[in-house]
Amino acid sequence: MENSSLPFYFNLTMFVNIGYYRYPAFVLCFLLYVVIVSANLVIILVISREKALHEPMYIFILCLSINSLYGSTGFFLRFLRDLLSDTHLISRLACFTQIYVIYTYASYELTILSIMAYDRYIAVCQPLHYHNKMTSKMVFKLAAFAWIYPVFSIATCVYLSFRLPLCGNKIPKVFCANWPVVKLSCVATVINSVVGMLVSTSTVFLPLAFVLYTYIQILLVCRKGSSEFKSKVLQSCLPHIVSFVNYSITAFCDIALSRYNLEELNPFVAVILSLEFVVIPPILNPLVYGLKLPEIKRLIFKMLSCSKTIPNK
Repeated sequence: MENSSLPFYFNLTMFVNIGYYRYPAFVLCFLLYVVIVSANLVIILVISREKALHEPMYIFILCLSINSLYGSTGFFLRFLRDLLSDTHLISRLACFTQIYVIYTYASYELTILSIMAYDRYIAVCQPLHYHNKMTSKMVFKLAAFAWIYPVFSIATCVYLSFRLPLCGNKIPKVFCANWPVVKLSCVATVINSVVGMLVSTSTVFLPLAFVLYTYIQILLVCRKGSSEFKSKVLQSCLPHIVSFVNYSITAFCDIALSRYNLEELNPFVAVILSLEFVVIPPILNPLVYGLKLPEIKRLIFKMLSCSKTIPNK
């Protein structure tokens, strides 16, 4: 297997042998997945059912919750299976499929957060033009771009990695990732590195720079506003800021880990750090938007109260 140029299976080596603790770990992770699915489904149902929430900001929150379901499902279904398994082999096709799902999830997250930042920028800095600029057609175009661009950019990276002849099959993570696979290559990977840098720049660094730019502009406008205006802006933008900062930190941890020699780290620490960006944002986002935005919070409690009264009738 080690000398094969096209291994049929990859070995995920970061799974720690936890013996009988695998069962409590499985239950804990399964419950975490259930919480993620339930919380995001509540956000999706509330926004989709209430016409009053069919506004740009809430449509983008809906997209964020859909992406959370997509990314967490792509990760947890395989991860839960591996927790109970004695071996952690994953087929070549399944590995690259997982790479594609997790990386498109990561890219979707940033592109959606970017268009949400643009929405807040127009609402705060150009309020008189908000309804003219953020029309239903524009919202559809922004959402479509947020979904379509990562589909092709990530597909290019995955295709280039898929065609590489490999001199090994060990991936030092608990899920398949692109860079660890590229490092197994038997040949030069200049094209992969260049394309990867271009895709990273367009899907990670440019969105980050754009979000920072929009909030600098928002801060400049807030400096001239009243305290009441600042309070409204903070209430509107705080959930997005929390989501953006949280995702940026967790994504940075994963990117740093992919470039670091994981054998030098404590295996438990390495596993926890590598899980952050596929676990924390999907569970934090619905909590932040559900508790911080009064419109969503009110409708969630209304829906929950209705569900309790129905059986009593």
